[in-house]
Amino acid sequence: MTKTQLKHLEKRLLEERARVMKELGTYDESFNSTLQGADGDLSSYSFHMADQGTDAMEREKQFLFASQEGRYLWHINEALNRMYNQPDKFGHCHQCGIEIDFARLDALPHARLCISCKEKEEDAKRR
Repeated sequence: MTKTQLKHLEKRLLEERARVMKELGTYDESFNSTLQGADGDLSSYSFHMADQGTDAMEREKQFLFASQEGRYLWHINEALNRMYNQPDKFGHCHQCGIEIDFARLDALPHARLCISCKEKEEDAKRR
Protein backbone atom coordinates (compact mmCIF):
# COMPACT_ATOMS: atom_id res chain seq x y z
CA MET A 1 0.00 0.00 0.00
CA THR A 2 1.38 3.39 -0.96
CA LYS A 3 1.78 6.31 1.43
CA THR A 4 -0.85 8.24 -0.55
CA GLN A 5 -3.35 5.43 -0.07
CA LEU A 6 -2.53 5.22 3.63
CA LYS A 7 -3.04 8.98 4.04
CA HIS A 8 -6.36 8.72 2.19
CA LEU A 9 -7.55 5.92 4.50
CA GLU A 10 -6.35 7.80 7.58
CA LYS A 11 -8.33 10.85 6.48
CA ARG A 12 -11.43 8.71 5.89
CA LEU A 13 -11.11 7.06 9.30
CA LEU A 14 -10.63 10.38 11.10
CA GLU A 15 -13.61 11.94 9.30
CA GLU A 16 -15.78 8.93 10.15
CA ARG A 17 -14.59 9.05 13.76
CA ALA A 18 -15.56 12.73 14.01
CA ARG A 19 -18.99 11.98 12.54
CA VAL A 20 -19.61 9.14 15.00
CA MET A 21 -18.43 11.24 17.95
CA LYS A 22 -20.84 14.01 16.94
CA GLU A 23 -23.67 11.48 16.62
CA LEU A 24 -22.89 10.02 20.03
CA GLY A 25 -22.89 13.55 21.47
CA THR A 26 -26.39 14.03 20.10
CA TYR A 27 -27.51 10.81 21.78
CA ASP A 28 -25.84 11.89 25.01
CA GLU A 29 -27.78 15.15 24.98
CA SER A 30 -31.07 13.36 24.39
CA PHE A 31 -30.35 10.80 27.14
CA ASN A 32 -29.56 13.54 29.62
CA SER A 33 -32.63 15.62 28.82
CA THR A 34 -35.63 15.19 31.03
CA LEU A 35 -38.76 13.52 29.82
CA GLN A 36 -40.51 16.87 30.11
CA GLY A 37 -37.98 18.62 27.90
CA ALA A 38 -37.84 15.78 25.42
CA ASP A 39 -41.45 15.94 24.31
CA GLY A 40 -42.23 19.57 25.16
CA ASP A 41 -45.03 18.79 27.60
CA LEU A 42 -45.49 20.75 30.80
CA SER A 43 -45.76 17.52 32.77
CA SER A 44 -43.20 14.72 32.72
CA TYR A 45 -46.02 12.14 32.89
CA SER A 46 -47.90 10.93 29.85
CA PHE A 47 -51.66 11.01 30.16
CA HIS A 48 -52.24 7.90 28.10
CA MET A 49 -50.63 4.48 28.34
CA ALA A 50 -50.04 4.46 24.59
CA ASP A 51 -48.01 7.66 24.93
CA GLN A 52 -45.93 6.04 27.66
CA GLY A 53 -45.30 3.04 25.42
CA THR A 54 -44.30 5.25 22.52
CA ASP A 55 -41.91 7.22 24.72
CA ALA A 56 -40.34 4.01 26.02
CA MET A 57 -39.99 2.62 22.50
CA GLU A 58 -38.30 5.81 21.28
CA ARG A 59 -35.83 5.72 24.17
CA GLU A 60 -35.04 2.05 23.44
CA LYS A 61 -34.42 2.87 19.78
CA GLN A 62 -32.05 5.67 20.77
CA PHE A 63 -30.15 3.30 23.08
CA LEU A 64 -29.90 0.74 20.27
CA PHE A 65 -28.59 3.29 17.78
CA ALA A 66 -26.10 4.68 20.32
CA SER A 67 -24.89 1.15 21.04
CA GLN A 68 -24.36 0.45 17.34
CA GLU A 69 -22.48 3.71 16.90
CA GLY A 70 -20.35 2.87 19.94
CA ARG A 71 -19.36 -0.49 18.44
CA TYR A 72 -18.59 1.21 15.13
CA LEU A 73 -16.42 3.77 16.95
CA TRP A 74 -14.51 0.93 18.59
CA HIS A 75 -13.77 -0.59 15.15
CA ILE A 76 -12.62 2.78 13.81
CA ASN A 77 -10.35 3.35 16.81
CA GLU A 78 -8.89 -0.15 16.41
CA ALA A 79 -8.16 0.54 12.74
CA LEU A 80 -6.44 3.83 13.61
CA ASN A 81 -4.46 2.05 16.31
CA ARG A 82 -3.30 -0.57 13.79
CA MET A 83 -2.47 2.14 11.27
CA TYR A 84 -0.36 4.16 13.72
CA ASN A 85 1.34 1.29 15.56
CA GLN A 86 1.99 -1.08 12.65
CA PRO A 87 1.64 0.86 9.38
CA ASP A 88 3.45 -1.85 7.42
CA LYS A 89 0.82 -4.43 8.46
CA PHE A 90 -2.20 -2.16 8.03
CA GLY A 91 -4.34 -3.32 5.12
CA HIS A 92 -3.33 -6.97 5.42
CA CYS A 93 -5.86 -9.66 6.27
CA HIS A 94 -5.70 -10.81 9.89
CA GLN A 95 -6.39 -14.42 8.91
CA CYS A 96 -4.53 -15.18 5.70
CA GLY A 97 -2.10 -12.24 5.65
CA ILE A 98 -2.67 -11.15 2.05
CA GLU A 99 -3.06 -7.48 1.24
CA ILE A 100 -6.68 -6.34 1.30
CA ASP A 101 -7.78 -4.74 -1.95
CA PHE A 102 -7.71 -0.93 -1.75
CA ALA A 103 -11.26 -0.72 -3.14
CA ARG A 104 -12.50 -2.72 -0.12
CA LEU A 105 -10.54 -0.53 2.28
CA ASP A 106 -11.80 2.59 0.56
CA ALA A 107 -15.37 1.40 1.06
CA LEU A 108 -14.74 0.04 4.57
CA PRO A 109 -11.52 1.58 5.94
CA HIS A 110 -11.67 -0.36 9.21
CA ALA A 111 -11.81 -3.79 7.49
CA ARG A 112 -9.59 -6.44 9.07
CA LEU A 113 -10.32 -9.28 6.68
CA CYS A 114 -10.11 -9.76 2.93
CA ILE A 115 -13.30 -10.61 1.05
CA SER A 116 -12.74 -14.37 0.97
CA CYS A 117 -11.92 -14.62 4.70
CA LYS A 118 -14.91 -12.42 5.57
CA GLU A 119 -17.18 -14.66 3.48
CA LYS A 120 -15.84 -17.73 5.31
CA GLU A 121 -16.44 -16.02 8.66
CA GLU A 122 -20.02 -15.11 7.72
CA ASP A 123 -20.72 -18.62 6.40
CA ALA A 124 -19.50 -20.09 9.70
CA LYS A 125 -21.80 -17.74 11.65
CA ARG A 126 -24.82 -18.84 9.58
CA ARG A 127 -24.31 -22.48 10.48
